[in-house]
Amino acid sequence: MDLSGPPQVDAPRPARGIPLVVVYPVFFLSGFAAILYQIVWQRALFTIYGTSVESVTVVVTAFMIGLGFGSLAGGAVSRREDWPLLAIFGLVELGIGAFGFLSMGLFRWVGSVTSGAAGLEIALAALAVVVFPTLLMGGTLPVLVAHAVRRSGNVGRSVGALYFVNTLGSAAGALAAAVFILAALGQSGSVRLAASVNLVVGLSVLALPWRREGR
Repeated sequence: MDLSGPPQVDAPRPARGIPLVVVYPVFFLSGFAAILYQIVWQRALFTIYGTSVESVTVVVTAFMIGLGFGSLAGGAVSRREDWPLLAIFGLVELGIGAFGFLSMGLFRWVGSVTSGAAGLEIALAALAVVVFPTLLMGGTLPVLVAHAVRRSGNVGRSVGALYFVNTLGSAAGALAAAVFILAALGQSGSVRLAASVNLVVGLSVLALPWRREGR
């Protein structure tokens, strides 16, 4: 009779890589910048298309569509175990920042060519101007969660901690925007601040020794 008990199953071995204590601050800053964009871009689009129930619904829906599909895309990327997820996150942040610097001019141009539009035309215009950055923003959480799981081997802790720090960054950004950022910098200055944060985050992450993150 075998009295040795059930066979032992090894827990997933955490991968070597960047300590998560370094990852959390950059995702905090990412959330800080993202909420600044959302506040300013929504105000800019409301200025162009008005603040009727229909235009507000269209603008918010455009944001949610981009974030949702971005999350799906990020999930697909995160399943590629041979891809350097931190480097991808850094490149995504650079892409968001680059768009941020161009965004207000783009919004004004779109507003000029869609002046007097209504209904479906507003929906398509709002979606067109925010789909690229919101797709990128939506992909950041699943990509960093996958990196954190590789690093710690704990799915629940990784999701909870990253969602917490990103939400905390968004809350801090919303408070700062209401208290002094918008008043001091205006819409264009606030977006430039957010874009600068993205560029600092992206460049900082790419400077880390992310090549060691693989299993």
